[in-house]
Amino acid sequence: MLKKLFSRFAFVALAIILIFTLDVLVIVGLFWLLSAWLSELYPAAAPWITFGMTALGWVVTFLTVLHAANRDMVPETKIPWILCIVFFNVFGVAIYATFSSHRPNKRMQKKALVLSGRAAVYECSGADMGDFQAQTRRFSDVGEALLAVNPSARIYDGTKTEYFPVGEDFRDALLADLERAEKYIFMEYFIIKKGEFWNAVLDVLARKARQGVEVRFMYDDIGCMGRVHLAYHRKIQKMGIKCVKFNPFVPVVTNVHNNRDHRKIAVIDGKVGYTGGINLADEYVNMGSAFGHWKDTAVRLEGEGVKGLLLMFLKLWNLATRGDGEDFAPYIPATYERFEGEGFVQPYGGGPRPVYPRSVCEDVYINIINTARSYVWIMTPYLIIDYRMREALILAAERGVDVRIIVPHIPDKKIAFALTRSNYAALMRGGVKIYEYTPGFVHAKGFLADDKTAVVGTVNLDYRSFIHHYENAVLMYKTKALVAMKEDFEHTFSVSCRQTPEDAKKNVVWRWVCEIAKLFAPLF
Repeated sequence: MLKKLFSRFAFVALAIILIFTLDVLVIVGLFWLLSAWLSELYPAAAPWITFGMTALGWVVTFLTVLHAANRDMVPETKIPWILCIVFFNVFGVAIYATFSSHRPNKRMQKKALVLSGRAAVYECSGADMGDFQAQTRRFSDVGEALLAVNPSARIYDGTKTEYFPVGEDFRDALLADLERAEKYIFMEYFIIKKGEFWNAVLDVLARKARQGVEVRFMYDDIGCMGRVHLAYHRKIQKMGIKCVKFNPFVPVVTNVHNNRDHRKIAVIDGKVGYTGGINLADEYVNMGSAFGHWKDTAVRLEGEGVKGLLLMFLKLWNLATRGDGEDFAPYIPATYERFEGEGFVQPYGGGPRPVYPRSVCEDVYINIINTARSYVWIMTPYLIIDYRMREALILAAERGVDVRIIVPHIPDKKIAFALTRSNYAALMRGGVKIYEYTPGFVHAKGFLADDKTAVVGTVNLDYRSFIHHYENAVLMYKTKALVAMKEDFEHTFSVSCRQTPEDAKKNVVWRWVCEIAKLFAPLF
């Protein structure tokens, strides 16, 4: 308990609360001082001044409610903000003004636009679209819709794919590829944590840096809070590794702290790349997990498709560092080995608006659900979904698609687990089958549909992934990895417990707690 009380996370939370309280007191204090000054200046009109200031407060509140109701944001976020504004009046207006924006600052927006233009030069290549449409048929609509809103999500053929059903397999393959690096290693992870796995990775990175290989590493500051110390990036830099913390916390009250780098990307020499749900900590490879067996997955790419992961990394790296950015050309391989009969891959990223014009990651999931005819199987650690995702799942089940969702049986976060279970009843009434992974915790983020298309990446089925975070994934069409992925789903179903409507029922008090939590879930 003492360790938690004196942790950096506790100090950050306390700093945010104190600074926000001070900001609100200043705003409300100025409002009150103006009223008191006018009442003292015109004592005969004091009751009218008090009435006028109160009326002004309600006018400001009403105008703020109108702004929230008509604002271009996820519909589920509007109701809690309106309730907050109405209930707390001027205090609610201050809370809304401070925390309702999920956009990066103007400087980052402009820089992201410049970097996207710089990367576009290298994103013009890719698979022949006619060949892609002929081979993928109806699922080509998913890729084309993604490409339309995210031009950097190019479609590549001739790329070898390998699926890892558990973290242990990923660890061994990653370490072997890192050892083979000749020119550079670029890595970007939400969480690193001191332990056997991270130490093994860091040893390789430090040794490669001494051999002249360019090594860059980026980790998320808040994601690693409590796992490594404040200046840990400097320790890594002393090893010859270029290291930055993404969006480091500063004691300023802003919702921009919600824009975390949730991506997991490793690129070796531009020819081999990894992504998936696995962070660089022991529990992800079942070395000391507190939540039973930790079920996580990843995918390895080899070939031209790695370019998508490489450019995603370079853009966000340059966004996180100072300066106008760098030339990407030296890191693009001149040629790629082609692997025939491997289908197509489409690496893509998502993030907060306006860096990304839409909820790109949620759009991909919904388009796959809407396109499937036989089955859609899903793994996700959290099932905290909005109305349009829930309706897409139910409509697919109602038209005869076998919709199955695997979630954890042993949760890592009790509130998130309660919110996950609160969605069971509505989904099961619509015909969706829900399984809890009995051996432990599922951290995998995967979609598989009709043996033809799949997604492996970092994107959870929750508001943080769809609204706040920078995310990434690989959309695969008829690749060899899909065979291994289906076998993994079938095995996971066999060791999971299918939920029933009775399992979804809780006592009345608990159901109300879940309903209230669901109301405010989109804000956090």
